Amino acid sequence: MELTSLSLSEVREELRAKNVSPLEVLQALEERIARVDPAIRGYVARDFESAAAQAKNADVSLPLGGIPIAIKDVINVLGEPCACASKILRGYRSPYDATVVKKLRAAGAIPYGRTNMDEFAMGSSTENSSISPTYNPWDTSRIPGGSSGGSAAVVAADEAFAALGSDTGGSIRQPAALCGCAGLKPSYGRVSRFGLVAFASSLDQIGPFTKTVRDSALMLNAISGLDTQDSTSLDEPVPDYAATLGQDIKGLRLGMPKEYFVGGIDPRVDETVRAAIRHYESLGAEIVEVSLPHTGHAVGVYYIIATAEASANLARFDGVRYGHRAAGAANLLEQYGKTREEGFGAEVKRRIILGTYVLSSGYYDAYYLRAQKVRTLIRRDFTTAFDKVDAIVCPTSPEPAFKIGERSDDPLRMYLADIFTIAANLAGICGISIPCGFAQADGKALPIGLQLLGKPFDEARLLKLAHAYEQSTPWHKQKPVL
Repeated sequence: MELTSLSLSEVREELRAKNVSPLEVLQALEERIARVDPAIRGYVARDFESAAAQAKNADVSLPLGGIPIAIKDVINVLGEPCACASKILRGYRSPYDATVVKKLRAAGAIPYGRTNMDEFAMGSSTENSSISPTYNPWDTSRIPGGSSGGSAAVVAADEAFAALGSDTGGSIRQPAALCGCAGLKPSYGRVSRFGLVAFASSLDQIGPFTKTVRDSALMLNAISGLDTQDSTSLDEPVPDYAATLGQDIKGLRLGMPKEYFVGGIDPRVDETVRAAIRHYESLGAEIVEVSLPHTGHAVGVYYIIATAEASANLARFDGVRYGHRAAGAANLLEQYGKTREEGFGAEVKRRIILGTYVLSSGYYDAYYLRAQKVRTLIRRDFTTAFDKVDAIVCPTSPEPAFKIGERSDDPLRMYLADIFTIAANLAGICGISIPCGFAQADGKALPIGLQLLGKPFDEARLLKLAHAYEQSTPWHKQKPVL
C-alpha cells in the first residue's frame, strides 16, 4: 500500500511508531503530486523546501505532528501566495498566518500546498479559477465541485492527507460529495475566520476535507476555539470530538425534511440517499419526517445576502494598496475601473454588480432587508425541526458531478447545485457530507454524498452519526483509479 493512501489517523500512527519520518511522508506526498496532479490540477502552488525544513524539526508527539496539510488559496499562510485564484491578486504573498494555520502549526502540522478554487470562492465547479479548472479524480472530464474543488480533489486523489477549505453556501460539502471524501462545515463562530479572505462575512466558515470522519474530528479539534482577532468567533467549549466516535446511535432521531426529497433530484441520488437513511434505521436510529417550509426561498435569499456582502468585501481590491494595478489610467477613478475590469473574472463581476444593485438606494429595503427577514425565518425552521430531532439527513448535491463546461453559459442552473447546502450557512448550523454510494455514467463510478446537518455547536453528535454510518459501509474505502 502506498504511504499516501493512508488516512491522516493512520499516517499519524506510522509517524508515532517511527516506521516513517515526517520528511519521508512529505517526500512520498510530493512524488504522488508530481505523478497525479497534472491530470487533476488541484494545486496552484507548493514550496517543498520550506515544508521539508519544517518536517526535519517536526514533533510527532503533537496531535498532527509532522503531517502535511493542504490549504485552500483563500486562507493566508505566511510567505505563501494567496491569490484566491484571481488575476487581481496574482503575485501577492501573505505577510501573516491565518489563525487556523497558526493552530495547525501549534498542533504540529505542516501547511503544504495551495489548492485551486473558484475565484474568490464564487462558484460550484472550480471552473471559475483564473489559473485552470480542477478535474474530478473519478472522471477527469467532470467538475470536482466548488468552490473548494482543489481541496476536495487532492484529498480524494491521495495527494493530501487532509486539506482546509471554506464553505459559504456549500463550498466544502458539495465538492466533498462529488469527489467522495468527508467535508465538514463547522457552526458559524466555531472556527476563526481571521486570515480568510472574505467572500460573505456572515456566511463564510473554514472547515476540513478528510478521508475519514475520524480525521475530520482530529482536524476540527486542532482548528476550533475562540479567537479575539475575529469578532464573530464564539467562546464555546471545544470537546474532544474523537472521544464519542464509535458510540451507539440507537434512539437518536434523524429528520428527513420533506422539502429536500422532491422532483428534480437525480433519481440515482434520491435512491442512494434513501438507502443510506434505511441503513441508519438498521443501526437503531429513528427516522422522523420534518418540515423546513422556507427552503424554497433559500437560494434567492443567499444570492442577495452573499452578493451584497461580496460587493462590500471586494471593494478593497482597487489597485492602490496591493495586487494588480492597471497601466495607462488617466486618473484615479479610471485606474479603479481598469484594474477591476482586468483583474476580476466574469462570475466575480456578476456577483459584485448584483450585490451593489441590491444595496443601492431604492432597492435596499425591497431586496436586502427583506432577504434578511426571510433568513430569520429559515433559521427558525431549523430551530423548530431540532426540537424534534437530533440531526437532519438529506442529499448533499441534487446530482453527481457534471461535465466540465456543461453549465458555463447557464449561471442560474449552476447556482442550483448548492440548493441543499445553502440553508445551513444562512442558519449558521453545522453540516457534514460523507460518501454513501456511486452513480454510473459513461462507464465511470461517480460518488454520491449524504449530508447530515446538526444543531449549532453540536459537531460532536454530528460526527458520531457520520462515523457510525461510515464504519458500517464500504463507500469511504473506494478510491478513484488514476
